Amino acid sequence: MKLADTGIPRQYAIASQVKAHDLDPTTAIIEVSPREGEYTLREEDILEIIATEGPSIALVLFSGVQYYTGQWFPMESITRKAKEQGCICGWDLAHAVGNVPLALHDWNVDFAVWCTYKYLNASPGGIAGLFVHEKWDNIVLPKFAGWWGHELTTRFEMPPKFSPILGAQGFQQSNPCILALASLLGSLQLFKEAGMMKPIRERSLRLTGTLERLLNKSSYFVPPDEVRQFYPQPGRGEPGFTIITPSDASQRGAQLSLLFLPVGTGLMQKIFTGLSNYGVIGDEREPDVIRLAPAPLYNTIGDCEQAVHYLEEAFKALI
Repeated sequence: MKLADTGIPRQYAIASQVKAHDLDPTTAIIEVSPREGEYTLREEDILEIIATEGPSIALVLFSGVQYYTGQWFPMESITRKAKEQGCICGWDLAHAVGNVPLALHDWNVDFAVWCTYKYLNASPGGIAGLFVHEKWDNIVLPKFAGWWGHELTTRFEMPPKFSPILGAQGFQQSNPCILALASLLGSLQLFKEAGMMKPIRERSLRLTGTLERLLNKSSYFVPPDEVRQFYPQPGRGEPGFTIITPSDASQRGAQLSLLFLPVGTGLMQKIFTGLSNYGVIGDEREPDVIRLAPAPLYNTIGDCEQAVHYLEEAFKALI
């Protein structure tokens, strides 16, 4: 059995793997969802499920940062609880790598995967990344063999027996695209020049914190715990927005997810068009969310101020 947070498209990717092993996704996957009326998962709820269902769980698989809400899950405590129950623990770090500090080896994470086209700026189609803890080096398990994962000294001799490189490199299937590597290298060089994740995270906290404070001052902002009060009936109420990303900076990365109210009325799409016309680059997530993420490598406090100003203007243009 697998334990996972809800996330599309990873949700159906996991389901396809379960089906490939002749199992039923409806019974083989435990999905964790927020409590009623809440937008993010509580740490205690995740740990309780692992503690309760642990003996039946083979794999605990979460996203480091949830793509829709921007919640940064407590990776160390979840991994620790999973290991206490004898589960393998893996992480999807698509929205975490280059965004928040990570210590996969020290946290005893078994494996992690990620893309590089988001916060690592390698562009769409950029090469993927894989981490495998060194404790798996001497454990012989079935593995899909590819010639690029064969040890380099004899790779081009094409021997009949596969001799994998230790670690994540042994899982490589074929040689990567050189252009994709070049774009990633250019980005990683900038990360190194900036001092890597410590100063980048410090700047990210300042930028996203500033953006949050400005958004909270908006005349259209509705505190998350007051949404039910002001919008008791679906589809009815004055136009506004709330922030569904945790307000605790230790539970998020650069991203703030704005939920537009009333939900299901098409307000988000109109606001997104307005922001785009003003030159504010966000990301729309159907049906009602716009994600704003000031990137610490190149965004500024001024960018945050302009984004909130033009959000106000977009609202005014509709009212």
